[in-house]
Amino acid sequence: MTERKVKRVEHLNRAIELIHHGDMEQALNILQELAKNSDNNEKLDIIQIYIELGIEDEARILLEDIIQKEPKHAEAKILLADIFINDNEDEKAITILNEIDRTNGFYTQALLQLADLYQAQGLFEVAESKLIEAKRLAPDEPVIDFALGEFLFSIGDYHKATIYFDKLAKETEEFAGVNIQARLAEAHALNGEFEEALEHFQSLDTEDPELLFRYGFLAYKSERFEIAIKTWEKLLELELEYPSVYRYLAQAYEEEGLMTEASETAEKGVDMDPFNKEMWYVAGRILHKSGRSDEAFQFIEEAIRIDQEYQEALLFLVEIYKNEGEYTRLIELLSNKVDIDQLDGVFHWELAKAYNEEEQYNEALNAYQNAYTKMDKDVDFMRDYGYFLVEEGRISDAILVLGQYLAMEPSDFEVEQYVERLRNRDNTL
Repeated sequence: MTERKVKRVEHLNRAIELIHHGDMEQALNILQELAKNSDNNEKLDIIQIYIELGIEDEARILLEDIIQKEPKHAEAKILLADIFINDNEDEKAITILNEIDRTNGFYTQALLQLADLYQAQGLFEVAESKLIEAKRLAPDEPVIDFALGEFLFSIGDYHKATIYFDKLAKETEEFAGVNIQARLAEAHALNGEFEEALEHFQSLDTEDPELLFRYGFLAYKSERFEIAIKTWEKLLELELEYPSVYRYLAQAYEEEGLMTEASETAEKGVDMDPFNKEMWYVAGRILHKSGRSDEAFQFIEEAIRIDQEYQEALLFLVEIYKNEGEYTRLIELLSNKVDIDQLDGVFHWELAKAYNEEEQYNEALNAYQNAYTKMDKDVDFMRDYGYFLVEEGRISDAILVLGQYLAMEPSDFEVEQYVERLRNRDNTL
């Protein structure tokens, strides 16, 4: 090594030492002085330090200087493209990467970067073509198999993605922080191949909570509830505060008929995630199934308090109140606890029927009229509304509504004859 190179290495080491001690200003002064008297390859060492420190402006200046002096310097173009990408200058990155010659050793890396850029722009066919070209040039390169697998996975081509992940799984358990067996399991699951997916997950020996959650969820979706329960119980042993698992674990217990465990888990889930409407709803539904109706009502009403337009919970609670004859509570719910005008017309209809049951006929009529503005194409509603109007003595209105019903259901001869009798009766009055 020449004396010049020895001194240069000493200066570089000194700059790195100063960086470690927090003396950035002096370190940067040394690096700037070194750069003035460095050749292009020597500048790359300084550029790498700048990049690691996040000082991309200085790195960019040096890289542009290198490319100006040596237009075919591919490594400099790769590094500069990364900086362009970080600065959201994707078009500049694409331009400079496309300048790299096919015969250059960095060409395959350029293809991978271009694939990412084109994918980000939604140009999926172009992105795939770049990856396939890279695969042709370097067929045994794991990073390309990984890139192809991830790309195909991201665009929903799960079957083709498994081909590349399978090959990668033979060489490594993990790549770029991604567990390959887990990715294979997800790809098979999303392709509807649940048994293959479970086999891949079962081969994992992991205590990673995220992987355990996904494994359990896959088993749950495959209706392998015993596997889901076992997996999620292990997850909660490792990490008690994992809010998203409680709702599904409670439902898995419910599916297996373990209602005590289901109730306990649901109530823990509510404590763990008190702003999660789905958790309150699931807990309420399970408590109702367990015979704890009053608590169930409170839980489901809390879900609705969190989101007044949570129609699944509303419909469930409405059905419970109807089945148990709790029409007063149903009226209270739909008239005071939610903004019913923001909901589907069916809730006005349910409110109308509840008022009718409670013999509050004026209120029932008002609710029916509100429902009519949203449900005049619903045959069941129109039939019910027509009969209600008859009961209220509003014969002309009933004939009109039932006539609209018959226009949608002309084969209902029973209602047709009924309307004819109403017309005859109306004419005699």
